[in-house]
Amino acid sequence: MHNEDLRIRKIIHILRKRYGYKYKKSNPYRSLITTILSQRTKDETTDEAAKRLFHVVKTPKEMVKLSEKKIAKLIYPVGFYEQKAKNIKTTSRILLEKYNGKVPNDRNLLMELHGVGGKTADVVLCFAFGLDTIPVDTHVCVISQRLGFTKNKDPEKIKNDLEKIIPSDLKKVVNYLFVEFGKKICQARLPKCYICPIEKLCSYEKKNLKIV
Repeated sequence: MHNEDLRIRKIIHILRKRYGYKYKKSNPYRSLITTILSQRTKDETTDEAAKRLFHVVKTPKEMVKLSEKKIAKLIYPVGFYEQKAKNIKTTSRILLEKYNGKVPNDRNLLMELHGVGGKTADVVLCFAFGLDTIPVDTHVCVISQRLGFTKNKDPEKIKNDLEKIIPSDLKKVVNYLFVEFGKKICQARLPKCYICPIEKLCSYEKKNLKIV
């Protein structure tokens, strides 16, 4: 095993020990709609909006019966709630017409749905279907760059870089661990390198080793 492979496994092992990870399969439709809601929206706002929406509807068939105005009212104040309401209704209709109300477990097919980009598709594949893929959000972008896993800034290119170096058996845990790590320690604006459990394994050149 190469030194870089060992470093990656050590990093994942330490973060997994710190934050844990137990795969719990989520409902594909709920996962899809919740991830659409989460775009450019805080987690707390997303969670509350999803809770309100899925208290009223549970399936694509029920969703298409709601007006866009009603959906928008239920998901407010997520970012771009009116556009998301439109995307949610359109996507739900497509699921009924093309996939018998089921969410496809294919990345390209998912990305043909309204409001679904690469990250959203990968979240569904990872957390709803348990596939070995790496959803790339802001936390994953920032942390991957700081650890020297990638020099790219484009999420799709970062995903490709990570897919090449992260062992298959660890791919599905990367997003969860990096998100937790990014929220609590390796924050985008100012990382807390002085309390970082993987600081000695990190190649970031601008480490913040003092409390400010």
